[in-house]
This record gives sequence, structure tokens and C-alpha cells, in this order.
Amino acid sequence: MHFSALAASAPTTQSVPLDKGWQIAITDFEGEARLTGDNVTVPKPANPRVPNSRVAAKRGDDGSVTLQFSNTWIAQARWQGGKPLDLRGHLPRGTVEFDLDVIDLAKGGMKFKLGCGKDCERKIPFLFAGRELIGKGPQHMSFALTCFWREGDDFSKVDVPFTLEGTGSGEIKIAKLRIHKTGKATSACPDYRTQSVTPERLQESWAVDWWLPRHEAKLAEIKAHRDAGRRVDLVFLGDSITQGWENEGKAAWASHFARHNAVALGFGGDRTENLLWRLQHGELDGMAPKAIVVMIGTNNTGERLEDPALTVAGIKKNLDEIRQRQPQATVLLLALFPRGEKPDDLLRRHNARINALLPALADGKHIVFLDIGPRLTNPDGTLSKDILPDFLHLSPQGYDIWARSLDVPLTSLMTP
Repeated sequence: MHFSALAASAPTTQSVPLDKGWQIAITDFEGEARLTGDNVTVPKPANPRVPNSRVAAKRGDDGSVTLQFSNTWIAQARWQGGKPLDLRGHLPRGTVEFDLDVIDLAKGGMKFKLGCGKDCERKIPFLFAGRELIGKGPQHMSFALTCFWREGDDFSKVDVPFTLEGTGSGEIKIAKLRIHKTGKATSACPDYRTQSVTPERLQESWAVDWWLPRHEAKLAEIKAHRDAGRRVDLVFLGDSITQGWENEGKAAWASHFARHNAVALGFGGDRTENLLWRLQHGELDGMAPKAIVVMIGTNNTGERLEDPALTVAGIKKNLDEIRQRQPQATVLLLALFPRGEKPDDLLRRHNARINALLPALADGKHIVFLDIGPRLTNPDGTLSKDILPDFLHLSPQGYDIWARSLDVPLTSLMTP
């Protein structure tokens, strides 16, 4: 990391308190309110998408802010509206510090965020660590400012210096929020340079209840094939798009892949590090498939707009794991499917940068690269809701196109 030029060019102060001079916006994904008094509840729209959700906040006499949320996709307490901060001189030794009281998070998750320039924010997931703190009272948190920084980020005019984000249901109090020029970090955070290659369970509140049970169910499914003497010749690895073979893609799966005793190991929300965890915890064990279809990485884009080279490193790490565990199998590495309605969509363009790097991972023998994206798009590059209803996940028609696109490649790979 290169910080010397940043530190030399930026004036600094020793400590920036965020309890004065900043507005606090309380939001969910459908509304927003300002915490100007003692408490506020985010108003519901006329036709809410989640009618039973609630997001509220209250301010304590000590300046603390308590975020209360239930049944919500996203709830935020966002510090904004003050004079933008020049934090360049706070790198690399600066810290973000606060007292954290996790009152309830048994059915929720949390993240901390910091702005990093126009249309840019960085986040620290804190679900597992946060649940360990339930009921333990205020705990002092000190994160290195570099936890929120990536090479190339602009810290010269930070206009959203902190956001507390919750999902699901919970109650969290933040107090004594400060940004220090120099400090001692005592709270761990992921290293963005290695996050995609470091195995981890999916850290999202909406996934906690089903993710590990699904993993165990998939191990049982593989064992059932083995106990019945059925050879699993084909395996799919991926995220929610692969998991969709069990739902919208069920008919296409039955027509094209069931005869191979195929197994779909797709988990909604997974990034490269989550698939890697599953592979290292047995999901490829106990079978010897002829071919393995892999598509992973679009959630690295959607969750953290990760540098394409880092996502590709995560994909390569998974390929290495697959080759080590199943050396007899030929891997069909798929380009990430197009997402976003139009060709100029930010996430679509980001995935295209990843796809441009993927052919280098294939040798044409053990690993074969295939891009079927053009078959899913209109001639002008836009996406049709008939094929990708939400411009990310496939419809039954989309799964039929995917299945038919694999018939010839898989026949070639699975034929001795």
C-alpha cells in the first residue's frame, strides 16, 4: 500500500468527533428520516414491499445513537451532511473508534461502512463477531482506517464518514464515535487483498439459518447417491444462479442433467471465499464426477465491487481446490452471466472485466472456458425480463437456454 504521498499532501487533525456537526439519517431501503430529536421512526411508503418491517432510532443523553430494526432488508444510521473530511493524512495509522452495545442481534446482522469518494463506500461485516457481543454491554471498538480503504480510493472529501447498517432484526447502540489520526486498532477486519481467497461461511443475517443446514443436506445428498450405488458424473458449483436449478430450472435439469445423477451445489449469496469454505468442508468428497461446471464471482461484484483481479484470484483458488480434490474431472469454467438491464450497467461492466481475465485460467484440457452470455442477451446487449426477470437470476426459459448451451460441451467432456 502506498500512503506516503497521501500523508504529505493532506492537513490533519488528531481526532474528529462525529457526535457534533453531522446529521444522522435513519433509513431502510424504502424510506428515510432524520434523527433531529430524541427518536424517529422511518415512515412507510403507501405500498411497502415489506409491510411488517420497522426501522427506528433514538438518541441518548450521552449523544449515543441506538438503531432499532425488525424484519428489514437494510436499516442504516448514516452520519452525513457535515463538512467533508480530508482523511488522507490519517492513513495508514488512523483509526475509527466507538463504543458498541449489541443489545439484540439474534435474528440480525450488522456492518460498518465508510465513504471513500463519489459513489464509493467500503464495509466491514460484523455478524458473527456482533452476535458474540449480545448482552455484554458497551464494548470499545477500534478499527484501522485502512479497513475501509482500497488502493485508488479518494479520501480527500469523505462526506459519509460512518454508517451503521443492520439487516433482519436487532438493536444496536453506538456512542463516542471518533476518527483518530493515529490510534491502536484492536478490532479485526478482513484484508481486502486476501478476502476472496480466505475461506469463510456466508456472513449475512438472511443466510445464517439455512446456509449450514443446506451444506449438511448436500453432504447427505451425495452420501445417498453413494449408498445407493449411483455414480455422480456431473456437479455444478456456484451461487444462487446455480441453486436455481432446484427451482426455476427444475424442468431443464430433469431433461438435461438428471440422467447423470447430477448434483447442484449452488448457495444463494455465495462469494468465492464461501464456495472455497464449502469445498474444504467436504462438498466434493465421496464422489468422482467426470465433469464439474463452475460459475462463481458475481456476488464479489455485487457485495463489494471487488477489484476484478482479486475476484479472479478467488476463482483460481477454487479451481485449484477442485483440481486437488477431483483430478479426474474436467472443469467447465463459465463466464459470469450478464447482469443489469443495459450494457453500460456498472455491475455488468465490472463482470465483463472479470470475464476478460478468466480464459487465462483454462488450459483447454483439464479446465475449459465457456461464455454463454451472448445467448442470454438481446441483439442490442440489453437483458429481457423473459430470460432474467430481475436482470440477475434466470427464469425457466433462461435455464432452458443455459442447459441447451451445455449439451454439446458436456457431451464432449463426459465422453471417454
